[in-house]
Amino acid sequence: METYDLIVLGGGPAGLAAGMYGARARMKTAIIEKGRPGGQAATTEDLENYPGFGPGTTGPGLTQSMADHALAFGAELIKDNIVELFLEESPKKIVCKKETYLARAVIYALGAEPRLLNVSGEGRLRGKGVSYCATCDADLFEELDVVVVGSGDAAIEEAEYLTKFAENVTVIVIHEEGKVDANRVAAERAFKNPKLKWIWNSTVKSINGSELVENVTLKNIKTGAESDYPTNGVFIFIGTLPNSDLLQGRVELNKQGYIITDYKMATNIEGVFAAGDVCDKYLRQVVTAAADGAIAAVAAEKYVHETQLWQSEVLNSEKPVLVAYYDPTDMTGTEKIGLVDQFVSRHQEKLALVKVDATRNELVERRYHIDLNRLPMVQLFKKGELINSIYEISSVNLSRLTGVN
Repeated sequence: METYDLIVLGGGPAGLAAGMYGARARMKTAIIEKGRPGGQAATTEDLENYPGFGPGTTGPGLTQSMADHALAFGAELIKDNIVELFLEESPKKIVCKKETYLARAVIYALGAEPRLLNVSGEGRLRGKGVSYCATCDADLFEELDVVVVGSGDAAIEEAEYLTKFAENVTVIVIHEEGKVDANRVAAERAFKNPKLKWIWNSTVKSINGSELVENVTLKNIKTGAESDYPTNGVFIFIGTLPNSDLLQGRVELNKQGYIITDYKMATNIEGVFAAGDVCDKYLRQVVTAAADGAIAAVAAEKYVHETQLWQSEVLNSEKPVLVAYYDPTDMTGTEKIGLVDQFVSRHQEKLALVKVDATRNELVERRYHIDLNRLPMVQLFKKGELINSIYEISSVNLSRLTGVN
């Protein structure tokens, strides 16, 4: 089994950005993706809202450029299906259909999928009038007619957003007249919008058109009557599904199954990060996914570096190790660390010393529950095991801690 410094799970914009940043940091980096790189973005024909890329930009083109960029820096793209994850181990193990891989850090970026209507024409016309993102595609329908399917918060908010561009926006609602699933404030505002039309008690049976969307076939659920409704675009907002099944019961998720991370994109498992649409976040766009990936990769690189340093200098040391934690802005505390230096210098044949800026080394701070309000402090490690800690630093206390006079 091959061991990587960083393995990125998922080859969408978040995963590709993470792979590029990881490889650029000289980490041995692999991106595991079951299909073509790009994720949902690769299914969007027109993608004009990525900063620096204007009209004419396509989702497949932009994401292929991202993949090429990551590969140019040395990232390896592995085409395989992930079967099982062993993330609590060190190194972490990723079991795929073809091979099993080991990684010192993992970034989970498998994205989220829009809930599909699963009707005729939906897949064939995706990116050709069928969309799941108004923010991405609204400007493509300026002065055209569109329909919105759904009545939850996202559907109503996106329908209102579409009225800034489209000539007419018609909302298809399964409920009886006046009833929607959105919150009351959003619903009342939408009902007052003169550019919004409503079709009640109805579902979409099919989406029709040869090259582009031309109309939708609607079915009235009360009467059973079917009719074709002309439109240039179909925006579907019936929810999204995060691809987080592999993490159920292990990584902290919110009620909808999205991964909860901190500002470094770290999960509650050490060395496991997440990025992109699979995360609990406010905005799911290519630009925010790429930002997540960059942050996660930088944090992962720091984690791998700190882990390897700690392993070699502390956990694998043949001699007992005194670890002195300090805050560089505390001059009095820093002077006390000098006492530890002097003590170890007198007994260097028996002891080793590692000094740690506890305000910067979050790995050690979190792993050994360092109280930043009680610095400086000293811990004794023997054969990789924490033996004891002291806060009152003196030659006498250091002798008691180590048993060395």
